[in-house]
Amino acid sequence: MELLPLELVMAFSALGAGVAVCAGLCTAIGQGFVAGKTVEGIARQPEARGSLMSTMLIGCAISETSGIYGLVIALILLFANPFM
Repeated sequence: MELLPLELVMAFSALGAGVAVCAGLCTAIGQGFVAGKTVEGIARQPEARGSLMSTMLIGCAISETSGIYGLVIALILLFANPFM
């Protein structure tokens, strides 16, 4: 006995993949905000450039992982769906 029809599983997988891709969009918005604020900080205090840049790059690298995880989850749901 099949619990859910295959079409329903595929539809919800596509919906889940779309939500997972939104993680990448939100990551890009956040990184743009951080880069803009870093430029503002450098404009106010040019001598703090090194400290601000290194902190920004570390933060962007860490936040990029959530976007990559969202992409991986979306690809798994679309092409290697464990629910089918």
